[in-house]
Amino acid sequence: MAPIDPTPAGPIPLSKLPNFDPRAMPAIGVDAHLPAVPPEELAAEALRRRFASPPAWEPEVWAERQFADRAPAAASVLVPVVLRERPMVLLTERTTHLSTHSGQVAFPGGKRDDTDVDAADTALREAHEEIGLERRFVEVLGQMPTYTTGTRFVITPVVALVDPAHALALNAFEVADAFEVPLEFLMNPAHHRRHALVHDGYRREWFSMPYMDGSSERFIWGATAGMLRNLYRFLSA
Repeated sequence: MAPIDPTPAGPIPLSKLPNFDPRAMPAIGVDAHLPAVPPEELAAEALRRRFASPPAWEPEVWAERQFADRAPAAASVLVPVVLRERPMVLLTERTTHLSTHSGQVAFPGGKRDDTDVDAADTALREAHEEIGLERRFVEVLGQMPTYTTGTRFVITPVVALVDPAHALALNAFEVADAFEVPLEFLMNPAHHRRHALVHDGYRREWFSMPYMDGSSERFIWGATAGMLRNLYRFLSA
């Protein structure tokens, strides 16, 4: 998927379009032709080696079409890989009353504070505030390239390993739920769906990665799916 034109003119957020439901949008393609990251490359030691000695690679998705007329704001998210027998990615579902990305699946994270030392510090602080994840259970591996949302948040994804002995305490104002998805599922492009929509002359493109969690569908799309797609490109490079 080509980088989306970041010119700030005209479009409104997809989630604000009349009657827009990302779950109902047909896929224009599924990337089953691309190789999955082998399970052995998703183990803790393999991930540590990859971030310690990264390959030459380029992110596939780096910016959404801009629709907010304001200065960019630095933010970070934590991409937490829980070290269970099968590595799992910890995700959240945002509450529906939030002003941006309400009700969507997201990584824990948020805007950088002046007191934060760096991007990792922002991600760890926000993860503790949102879901009660304590720093002592987290091993930061490294950072991914920034991803700029349509709301002009310049997000640094911070990838980390998480001790499964952790406990969560959700901030009910921001987080409706927290759940885990197998990293192996997310790093298999057979589960990466491509979508496109033209509205008022503006073309939008995005990924989705729907995951069935028991009888419930966890619909991962937009910025979260874009950052996961970049993680796939990094781990498969």
